[in-house]
Amino acid sequence: MLLIAGPCAIESLDLCLYIAEFLKNEAEKRQLPFIFKASFDKANRSSINSFRGPGMDEGLRILETVRKRFEVPVISDIHLPEQADAAAEVLDIIQIPAFLCRQTDLLAAAARTGKPVNVKKGQFLAPWDMKNVVTKLKESGASKIMLTERGASFGYNNLVVDFRSIPILKSFGYPVIFDATHSVQLPGGSGTHSSGQREFAPVLARSAMAAGADGLFIEVHPEPEKALCDGANSLHLSTLPGLLDQLCAIKAILGESPA
Repeated sequence: MLLIAGPCAIESLDLCLYIAEFLKNEAEKRQLPFIFKASFDKANRSSINSFRGPGMDEGLRILETVRKRFEVPVISDIHLPEQADAAAEVLDIIQIPAFLCRQTDLLAAAARTGKPVNVKKGQFLAPWDMKNVVTKLKESGASKIMLTERGASFGYNNLVVDFRSIPILKSFGYPVIFDATHSVQLPGGSGTHSSGQREFAPVLARSAMAAGADGLFIEVHPEPEKALCDGANSLHLSTLPGLLDQLCAIKAILGESPA
């Protein structure tokens, strides 16, 4: 069970180091592979005044520090094709945001770096439509691909998860990750920023593991109420160990080793 976790956006080096150390320790206790996630730029915020992160140069420097300090792989989003090569010098995995999952030039640029690529399924796509995304990546040279389910648009300011999407996405032959915290986001639900229902993230995470997801993507923060980005749908860092124990137990029931 792959664990991809961290704060939504990079707020500071100290915060990233604190969260990364906590997560690495919890993953090692359960023999789970762990990848630290934090975005250096959140380019698709609701408001022009929303916090976006430190930017690519400073953000990659912070991620590189985390990577070296704790010897863990790191993942972050790119939004423009010209960011791919610089990001690939630091990132172990390049992530494509859901809103940009069909952008051919962005997918091709990520694929050409030779790094693994994680693509979040757009909220506007049916799961079978992601086959076209996979084809774009493969024809651009990517061989290591992950697909992430993060909910589908359900009317205004709401998302719903159709767990049939997990076996459908897995049928393409690549690992499928479930994004438990973005799936409980209420996009634009507070006018100038998104809201969320973090209390339902553990329910969806457990359901996804039972449905056969290969890993979990989850955003955490020591004080989500004070987080500068996506705090409403981020989990309290202290609650993660209990959730991981539940997910490992589900994997064991299914006859799969969590590690």
